[in-house]
This record gives sequence, structure tokens and C-alpha cells, in this order.
Amino acid sequence: MPLARLAFLFFLIEFVRGAILISYIPKYAVDELYLTVTTVGFAVTMHYVADTVAKLGIGYLLDRFPLQWILQTCFALSIVGLLMLEYAMEAWVLVVGSILFGVGASPIWLVGMSSVTESERGKQMGALYMAWMMGLGLGPVMLNFFLDWFDYGISFLVLLGMTALAWAISWFVKGAENIPHPEPFFRQLGALAVHMKAVKPLLPGMILQTLGAAMLLPILPTFAEENLLLTNSQYSFFLLTGGAFAVLALVPMGRLSDKLGKKWFLIAGFLSVAFGLYMITTIETLWVCLFWAIVLGVSYAAVLPAWNALLAQFVPPQQKGVGWGVFSTVEGIGVMLGPVIGGIIADSFGLSVPFLVAAALFLFIGLFYVWFPFRLFK
Repeated sequence: MPLARLAFLFFLIEFVRGAILISYIPKYAVDELYLTVTTVGFAVTMHYVADTVAKLGIGYLLDRFPLQWILQTCFALSIVGLLMLEYAMEAWVLVVGSILFGVGASPIWLVGMSSVTESERGKQMGALYMAWMMGLGLGPVMLNFFLDWFDYGISFLVLLGMTALAWAISWFVKGAENIPHPEPFFRQLGALAVHMKAVKPLLPGMILQTLGAAMLLPILPTFAEENLLLTNSQYSFFLLTGGAFAVLALVPMGRLSDKLGKKWFLIAGFLSVAFGLYMITTIETLWVCLFWAIVLGVSYAAVLPAWNALLAQFVPPQQKGVGWGVFSTVEGIGVMLGPVIGGIIADSFGLSVPFLVAAALFLFIGLFYVWFPFRLFK
């Protein structure tokens, strides 16, 4: 399928997801529905749980049924979930809407990971990650502007319209042909379990990098205000700077990893992220903050395409859907546990400590792959 079409689909879905989960639900549920922050946090968590768990089952379905059946069903669930979020009057409706939205958004990632070509996997994954990060980053920022200019209803209609546009584009997405006689689900999982024994060296990176990043989600705004002494506008500029450099560096880093090999890109990226996270806890001026935001953005861009290109080599060609579903589920463990662990550590030991723990995790990953090299790094 055309890469540009798929990347635009990524952008639209992640724009809506970022806007809904980071800005819309926290503001709307508390200000208009008078729900507690705990309820909001639970709804957001359940979205990611649903997204992670659904990827495993939908990966299996992608190997057995026409892609369009799955895409159209999931987009319908996304629309229903969004409408439930808009018209929720009770906490359970908000949570169920978040779950349906999570299930509905889950197949896009698997379709993208299964569709890139082997010869340019790093480059193409870099392009898809660029679309993903632009959408996820711009969504909350733009929605905050919308909420300053318009009421919640109009802002929601904008997001609903973008979801409808993504739904329309999805009709033109074509997937790989299905396997004529697919193996039963549990037999596929059994084969993957055997295949994944070779993936053991990847497990620290699969879980710990998402855990380290997710630990910072619940405490980053407060840390920026209290420790870095940033205003709201400076904090937004800090995030936009890091995100912009990550997006700009993704495709070049993907191309370089295709040419030069993945091992040292991953090691250098993980170690640079670790050092950047540590340095963030030691500074107080805006310009130094922006410098380390750039370092973190470029370091993350070095890791993402090379890491997923490496994972792709462990996905059996005849089990791409289930394979990527399993990998996404394993990586999702860190996303689900990180916010809870980060919040507990911050409440118990201070706002800087989750950054230091995350830095230690990335340092461990980088050193792990220095001392435990394997042939697919070559």
C-alpha cells in the first residue's frame, strides 16, 4: 500500500488519540462532568490496556480474515467509543468509551508494521513513526488551542471529523493476501513461543524502554513546574522542541540504520537517552532544558526505527499479524505498569527520582546489548 496514505492514517488516528487522552478527557471529565481525577486516570489506563490486549487477538484475525472487515469494524467501535466519551454522564460510560476507542484504534499499528518492505524497513518505519509522533504530539497541543477558542462540543466535532476522515481513507488500504489455510490460533502461539526463544535478548529492551518512558507520564508536568521552574508556555515549548527534533531525525536515522547496522545505533541511542534523563534532573534554565530536549529527541529517533526493524526479523513471514500482536502486547506491559510505578516512586521519594530510575533502566538496556551481542545486530 502507498506509504504516504498509511502514514497519514497513522497521523489522524494518533492526533485524535493524543488529543482525547491527554487533553480532552482530563479537562472535560473534571470540568464538565465533575468526575474525579482518579476516574480519569483509570479511564486512560483502561484505554491502553484494551489497546494492548486487543492487538494480540486482532493480529490473529488479520492472518485469517480480510483486512477491510477488521478495519471497518474497528473504526465503527472507535466512533461509538468517542460518542460515549462525549455524552458520558457517569464514570462507567467514560471507562467503556475509552475501552472501545482503544480496541478500535488497535489494528492500525499492526497493519503498518506488517506492510513495510524488508529492503527499506528502517526507512519506512522511520516515516511511520514520524507520522505517529507528529499526530500524538500535535493532538493535545492543538486541542488546547481549540478549547481556548471554542467550546467542548465544537472541539469534539473536530476530532470526530478527523476520525471520520481516517475511516474514509481506510477503505483504500490494502493488506497482504491472507494465508489460504491458516493454522489454529493456539498452534500459531505455540510456534511463536518456540520462535521467541531466540528473542530472549530482546526482552529487556521490549519491556524496560516502555516502562521507563511511561513512568514519566504522570509526573512530567509537575516536575517541569516545580523542579525546572518552567511556565506552561515554556513547558509546551520544551515538549515541542524535543518532539520536533525526534520527528525530523526519524527518517535520516532509519536510513542510516539500514546502511550501517542496528547494534550501535541502539546502544548509542539507549545510552544517550539515559544520560539525557539524568541531566534533566540537574538543570534549571530554559535554554539548557531545550538542549537536553533536543538530545533526548534525536536519541529516541535513533532507537525507534532500528529497534522495530530488529524486531521485524523475529516475526515469521506467515504469522505477521499474530507476531506483531505478541510483540506489541509484551511492549505494552511497560506502558500499563509505568504510570503507576512512576507515580508511587514520585510520591514516596520525590519528583526527580522517577527520572533517575528511568535513566538507570535505559543505561541497563544499552549496556546489556554491549555485553550480549547477537548475530541479527550485524
